[in-house]
Amino acid sequence: MMRLNTSVTTQTKRFFLTATMLFVALFSVGLLTSCSEDKDETDEFANWQEKNTNYWNQLYSETKQKIANGDKSWKIFLNYSMQGQTDPSGQITYKPEDHIIVHELEKGTGTKSPLYTDSVLVHYQGRLIPSQTYTAGLIFDSSFGGANGLVYNPLTSRPAQLLIGGEKGGVVDGFATALQNMHVGDHWLVYIPYQLGYGATKIEGVPAYSNLIFDLRLHSFYRAGTSVPNIF
Repeated sequence: MMRLNTSVTTQTKRFFLTATMLFVALFSVGLLTSCSEDKDETDEFANWQEKNTNYWNQLYSETKQKIANGDKSWKIFLNYSMQGQTDPSGQITYKPEDHIIVHELEKGTGTKSPLYTDSVLVHYQGRLIPSQTYTAGLIFDSSFGGANGLVYNPLTSRPAQLLIGGEKGGVVDGFATALQNMHVGDHWLVYIPYQLGYGATKIEGVPAYSNLIFDLRLHSFYRAGTSVPNIF
């Protein structure tokens, strides 16, 4: 009968035991890291729907008061898809979340606005409402370029080409509503309730139920069927 080398057998057992322990340790670290990241995100955006709802209702109320006091730099626009609605009873009422809110920072020189089927060249930066870590709001998208898309530079920032809407799709309702009310050269800070943004859907960088805040500068727009020039 062939006898096993007990020394080799012991070494083999130790090797597999060490490898197993190492695998478990690495797996645990990965699992803990993943859980930690999920927990951080959960804590950062805890009660997010409630916070965004309260934020919107307060902003809407404050904006209405500013407008009533004669501040013309603030505007409220009804969602474009709800405009022109009729009701036999004449009792159509709209909720605060059926609108977008605009703070006009700079008035442009244009006299016309884009249509729903138009393409636009626009500089933009999108943020969430302030949270514990991101006190100015987490930046989730930007065309500004440069360091993390934080700063708009008229010499180096390139506008994004976007289709407002139509059969080929387009931007979210709140963004589309803003663009259709802008003129070339306008610089707006646009507040969009989550209902006119991504709603209950979570996308990359944007938790579900997120109000959106966009810094927008309309560069130019082009009617359907018109080629958009490469300006750079």
